[in-house]
Amino acid sequence: DFIGDEEVRLVGVEAGGDGIESGRHSSTISAGSVGVLHGSMSYLIQNDDGQIIETHSISAGLDYPGVGPEHSWLNDSQRASYVSVDDSQALEGFKLMCELEGIIPALEPAHAVYYVSQLAPTLKKDQIIVMGLSGRGDKDMETVASEMDVQV
Repeated sequence: DFIGDEEVRLVGVEAGGDGIESGRHSSTISAGSVGVLHGSMSYLIQNDDGQIIETHSISAGLDYPGVGPEHSWLNDSQRASYVSVDDSQALEGFKLMCELEGIIPALEPAHAVYYVSQLAPTLKKDQIIVMGLSGRGDKDMETVASEMDVQV
């Protein structure tokens, strides 16, 4: 648990879909607003009337209009920062993990893989990155193949 360790920089990576500007994304902290869903106050993708609006992500697991209250607290307390990675960047992260590590990542952590690939070159050699890699990419192969115009 790194939350209490102020020397650790926490970064959450959100699903940017087709880009935040497009309106087709799931970046609830980066582009959402505070509201209540399922009895919990958190950041949501919603309209001016507080109604949930459609979201988009190449990753089914990230295609959701809300985020847990702990992430909201981490953001509001400035303990964590949040960035958005779009679908094409997530696919780059997917390919990178396959090519360099021989691991087929799920599309959810592929967003973080891409972000880490951009962050790492900016850090000093003695700095360490810890990234959570969960899920199995085999469930996403049809989606990835379709997006990359590859026949399987």
